[in-house]
Amino acid sequence: MKTILILFSTILFLSSCEKNIDFNLKNADDLLVVDAQIENGQPPTVVLTKSFDYFSSISAQLLANSFVHNADVTISNGTLTHKLREYPLPLGGGYTAYYYTLDSANLTTAFVGEFNKQYTLNIKAEGKEYTAKTNIPVLAKYPDSLWFKRAPLNPDTNKRVLMSKTTDPPGLGNYIRYFTKKNKGSFLPGENSVFDDAVIDGSTYEIQVDPGIDRNNRISADSNFFRKGDTVTVKLCNIDKATYTFWSTWEFAQQSIGNPFSQPNKVLGNINNGALGVFSGYAAWYRTVIAQ
Repeated sequence: MKTILILFSTILFLSSCEKNIDFNLKNADDLLVVDAQIENGQPPTVVLTKSFDYFSSISAQLLANSFVHNADVTISNGTLTHKLREYPLPLGGGYTAYYYTLDSANLTTAFVGEFNKQYTLNIKAEGKEYTAKTNIPVLAKYPDSLWFKRAPLNPDTNKRVLMSKTTDPPGLGNYIRYFTKKNKGSFLPGENSVFDDAVIDGSTYEIQVDPGIDRNNRISADSNFFRKGDTVTVKLCNIDKATYTFWSTWEFAQQSIGNPFSQPNKVLGNINNGALGVFSGYAAWYRTVIAQ
């Protein structure tokens, strides 16, 4: 964010007295925000934007103007180094998003993600240079089975919950992130989309898989349910610790907004030189099931 700020909302009741606390908010320079990923069998994608003022009034125009253009973005798999190209993505309403991916006019050094491989991202933008590393781990953890059952204690007989039975490989450090896709929609991450195996190491367990959510829209009371007849695709990704740490701290911070009693927190990315964001590597597993 352009303004670096931690807000404490504390009400002190001491002998019926109140204490007013004033904050001197200072502006900081614009920061580069990086949303980059590479998945097995898929090309890398990188979105570059600028940070906003903390008190900015978010609008479509502000978001459209935040994209960083003409950056020098390269990615290496240790053997090949490929320069990514910027592409527009029309959003409708006269607005356009931008992202960097493989240069279709120069594919001699192009590559897609592979299991058990490390990648280095280099970005040169507006006079500064940034680097990040990630890896696509081995696909070691994924559901043994998926099935639907009727939503318990719910009068609507068409509502369904998705269940998963999974065996965690022995040894700590199996981090995952999941997404779901319903019918012809997009893949969306769960409200809590990342998990470690600190508690369930080496065990077989059953767990409810909540639908992924669109964080740009208000969560409805039915957010934990699918419906009979839905075609649902689960995307389960094995990730490294840095990717887990970023999304874990990001989701905690996002869920804490507006809560005066939440503890101060910081989103921990893996981009150097003061940039915000993450370069994520995904070892992805897909399975489609129909809610009966």
